[in-house]
Amino acid sequence: MPRDVVVLGASSGGIDAVKTLLAGLPGEFPAALFLVLHSSADAPGVLGSIFRRSGRLPVLTVTRRERTEPGRVYLPAPDHHLLIEPGQVLVARGPKENRFRPAIDPLFRSAAQVYGPRVIGVILTGGLDDGTAGLWAVKQLGGTAIVQDPKDAFVPSMPLSALRHVRVDHCVRLAELPELLVRLTGETLVETRHEVPESMTIEVNVAKEDNALDAGVLKLGAPSSYACPECHGVLMQLKESGRLRFRCHTGHAYSSAALLSEFDEAIEKSLWNAVRALEEKTLLLRHLATHEHTSETAEATDFVRHADDSEQRAHLVRKALGTGSD
Repeated sequence: MPRDVVVLGASSGGIDAVKTLLAGLPGEFPAALFLVLHSSADAPGVLGSIFRRSGRLPVLTVTRRERTEPGRVYLPAPDHHLLIEPGQVLVARGPKENRFRPAIDPLFRSAAQVYGPRVIGVILTGGLDDGTAGLWAVKQLGGTAIVQDPKDAFVPSMPLSALRHVRVDHCVRLAELPELLVRLTGETLVETRHEVPESMTIEVNVAKEDNALDAGVLKLGAPSSYACPECHGVLMQLKESGRLRFRCHTGHAYSSAALLSEFDEAIEKSLWNAVRALEEKTLLLRHLATHEHTSETAEATDFVRHADDSEQRAHLVRKALGTGSD
C-alpha cells in the first residue's frame, strides 16, 4: 500500500512556501497533491497559474468533481472547500471553518476518512491554528503528519499549534520538504484497515453541504454557553485529545483561537460604531448650540455641556481601542 495522497495547508506566507515546495518536486512525483491556501471569497483565482510556473507538476483548479491522478496538484476554486472521495476530488460551499472557505481542516478530514494511512498531511506557514484538527484526524487514522519548522515559517502560529496538539512525525525546514515527500511516497506500507469515527463522517458531510442537523451535528458535543459569530446559533463544544473546538447547528466551525479572534473583531467593530455615534452626537449638539438665537440661552449652554460629555465618552472609547491620546 503506497503513501500516495498528500494534503497540504498554508495561510500567511503560503504562496511563496508552496512555490518553493513545487520547485523541488520531480515531474514523476508518485502521489496526488491537494492544496488549500486561505483566501477571500472574491479572490481572483490566480493561484493555479502562479503554481503552474513554479514547478514541473500539472496544476488543476477544481470547479466540479474530477478524477484524481498521481503527479498532479489540485486547488479549490475560490470560496469553495476542497474535498476528497475515493478516486475523486470535488468542491463544495459548505459552512466556513475557522472563518475560511476554503479551510484546511475539511480537506484533511476528508482525505483521512477515505485513505487513512495512505495520507501525508503537511502544515506550512500561517496564522492561528486552522489545520491542527485536520492533521490530528490524519494522524488518528494512521496517516503521516509533517509540519514546517516554526523557525523557518514566515508566520509560525499554524506549525506551532500543530506541534502542540498532534504527534507529528516530521518537523522540517521548507528546503528539506521536497526530498522528504519523495522518500515517503516511495515507501510501501503494510495493508491495514482504518475505522472512521462517526464524528469525522458527520463533519465531512457538513462540509459537502449536507444539512448539518440531518448529518448529525448535534451528536458532536454538548451545547456551550457561546453563540456562533456567523449565524448566532448555539455552539456545540467538541473535545479532541484535550483540545476544544466548536461547531454550531448550521455547521460553522471554530477552533478556540479562531473563535477568540472572531469575538475580538466583533468587539472592535462595536466599539468603533460607538465612537462614530458619540462623535456624530457631539457634532449635532455643537451645531444646535451655534444656531440658537443667542449663545447665552440656557438651552444653548445645555447643548454645549452635553457635547463636551459626549466628546469625552468618545475619547474614552478610543482609548479602549488603543487609538486615543492621553
